[in-house]
Amino acid sequence: MNFGPQHPAAHGVLRLVLEMDGEVVQKADPHIGLLHRATEKLAESKPWNQSIGYMDRLDYVSMMCNEHAYVLAIEKLLGVKPPLRAQYIRVMFDEITRILNHLLWLGAHGLDIGAMTVFLYCFREREDLMDCYEAVSGTRMHATYYRPGGVYRDLPDTMPRYQPSRFRSQKEIDRLNERRSGSMLDFTDNRIWKQRTVNIGVVTPERALNLGFTGPMLRGSGIAWDLRKKQPYEVYGAMDFDIPVGVNGDCYDRYLVRVEEMRQSNRIVKQCIDWLRANPGPVMIGDHKLVPPTREEMKGDMESLIHHFKLFTEGYCVPEGESYAAVEAPKGEFGCYIVSDGANKPYRLKCRAPGFPHLAALDEMVQGHMLADVVAVIGTADVVFGEIDR
Repeated sequence: MNFGPQHPAAHGVLRLVLEMDGEVVQKADPHIGLLHRATEKLAESKPWNQSIGYMDRLDYVSMMCNEHAYVLAIEKLLGVKPPLRAQYIRVMFDEITRILNHLLWLGAHGLDIGAMTVFLYCFREREDLMDCYEAVSGTRMHATYYRPGGVYRDLPDTMPRYQPSRFRSQKEIDRLNERRSGSMLDFTDNRIWKQRTVNIGVVTPERALNLGFTGPMLRGSGIAWDLRKKQPYEVYGAMDFDIPVGVNGDCYDRYLVRVEEMRQSNRIVKQCIDWLRANPGPVMIGDHKLVPPTREEMKGDMESLIHHFKLFTEGYCVPEGESYAAVEAPKGEFGCYIVSDGANKPYRLKCRAPGFPHLAALDEMVQGHMLADVVAVIGTADVVFGEIDR
């Protein structure tokens, strides 16, 4: 039986070939390659900076986290370190991205299993965070905000406001701007939700490790592995937060882990905000061989104009070598392995997408379950095919 390729619960282009005995799944064979967007190959034909935007489009729900791994790998080869303020901004937006990801996951997972209202609540909350993305980068989704050496620009002093028009009264505008004045429904104990998720897709801690699980899929099985704690990058070492872990390794535990992760992300964002308010400073390194000069400098100084022209036509050369950088993306460990031959573009780029091993374990997770449970298991894995079919 074919499940997909365009199935409303497949979260992308997934063809799942199921062998059934009546309503019970005997075998599940995931077929990928129906989306394939050749990101890794395309990156080999473009200057380093021009591939940052491709990273947003891999897992298109965890945009800035993907950029982060790629930019970190380039910085390792260049031997540069971004200013402290830029590191705090990156950590803050990583956590905003984590909340964005988990809200979409929760809304879509609920919708797959038959809960309509959760989806609406989650998307209402996502809207404010999307506004934060737009305020710093000018775009709601594919931000291209992180750059080798820092971030594209500093945080704005104020959030953009809605303006009165003949379609909206001043009263309505005031209500819309209320949340912009500063620079969910809880269904955990819902009977139907628990019936659809408890003891579904159980993975033991040993199997989770052997299958290459990372992120909430691994922590849901009871293993407290989180790169933010175990291999801290940027300023995560200075942050105070906890790692939630599950007990039973089923869909319900993975749900609980992700909901608690959102609360922990809130803690981290608040710590970053407090630090950023108290510590102004640069958000980019000052090396104009890597970073374009400001528009003001470029218009008045010949040397800056040359730097600007060279950077935007041919980019910069990265020293020969190889590097791997990984971040704790919302779905698990997202890593970029880069090989440079000293040119102005990567010789090779390989992405380690967290969703790929999770999808590979689908057969094992759904065997013996009903057809309707396949939907719950795909949902709990939080797969996005942009990064799997890269």
